[in-house]
Amino acid sequence: MARDIKLGWDVEALNKAYRQGYMAATMNIDKTRCPYRGDVVIAAWEAGWDDGDLVACESRDKGDDLFSQIA
Repeated sequence: MARDIKLGWDVEALNKAYRQGYMAATMNIDKTRCPYRGDVVIAAWEAGWDDGDLVACESRDKGDDLFSQIA
């Protein structure tokens, strides 16, 4: 397993931070609410948030929500 002992992060931690950032954006949680400390892990969370926000915005623009499908 790849691990940077000095910085205290590994690939699994970065993947988890990315996924959590992605979910946060799709749930409309503000980007400033990142729960992590450490530049590398914060960057992973923010990258996930950016990607999730892009997908969420595209879905909102298309009207891909439950209420627009019902109406």
